Amino acid sequence: MERKDEIIRIFAREIRQILQRAEADFDRVQEIRLRVGAPLLIVYKNREYYVSRSGSLHIGGRDVHVVTRDELRETMEYISSYSLYAFEEELRQGFITIQGGHRVGVAGRTVVEDNHVRAMKYISCINVRLSHQIPGCADGVMPYLYDGPGGQVWHTLIVSPPRCGKTTLLRDIIRQLSTGSQGHEGVTVGVVDERSELGACHQGVPQNDLGIRTDILDCCPKARGMMMLIRTMSPQVIAVDEIGSQEDMEAIEYVMNCGCRLAATVHGSSMDDIRQKPFLGEMVRAGIFQRYIVLSGGGQAGRVQGIFDSSGMRLYGPERMAYGA
Repeated sequence: MERKDEIIRIFAREIRQILQRAEADFDRVQEIRLRVGAPLLIVYKNREYYVSRSGSLHIGGRDVHVVTRDELRETMEYISSYSLYAFEEELRQGFITIQGGHRVGVAGRTVVEDNHVRAMKYISCINVRLSHQIPGCADGVMPYLYDGPGGQVWHTLIVSPPRCGKTTLLRDIIRQLSTGSQGHEGVTVGVVDERSELGACHQGVPQNDLGIRTDILDCCPKARGMMMLIRTMSPQVIAVDEIGSQEDMEAIEYVMNCGCRLAATVHGSSMDDIRQKPFLGEMVRAGIFQRYIVLSGGGQAGRVQGIFDSSGMRLYGPERMAYGA
């Protein structure tokens, strides 16, 4: 099945026909958004467009298709195979992962008990985030992540603004660490995939290639998952996406004190930016991480702005390197 067909088949019939006519390369579509009573939107090549009834993409709002409640309901029926109850646990987290590794975020009325979300009702917004794998996109950064030939993996932090490719880069770093690459043997990698974006597990099976020596905890809180992996799976490297809380930092210290290496991502625009972050800033100033990969916030996603060591010394740059360069 072609990627385009795999994606559009989950939508209501009318929207499916519009997307079938859409003037877009679906390998470069990032998000498709449905809101009841609002225009159908698509994020394509890092830019948001209205989608007209004819399938053309516009910056302005002329001849747009307005999503109806029936279309959103029909879409949710296709996504859940006519059984939302079967996805009740995932809906509490605010998303459903579907075949192909694509993540469907939902919004509506939440039912809260004891400060915990128990259910999601009256869903009125859907955001389909398309999964993208770019095998080899980490080729250019891998030589910086080892302590010389045959050496151990450095503690690594990827710093990036939203939608600039940090998860895609981390995914390929995990794959290459696990399988082995560029003369380095593969190592056992444990992944805590709290939001199901790295492995994109569907019914427990990863849809993305994370390598042959990778163990995944899907939909597990990061801090708790890191502790569990250390105690049960004996990983040599642990990988997590989007760290930030005090609990995350405490778990990271535990991981490092156990002799395990760490690869992680964080939202940020520069080294100076992450030094100012609560909790994380203390670790940065203490030189806990040994490599920082900073991605550019402007232009093409996946541009490496710089690679730095624990002291903040630039190892790569200021020229920018695209994925796979």
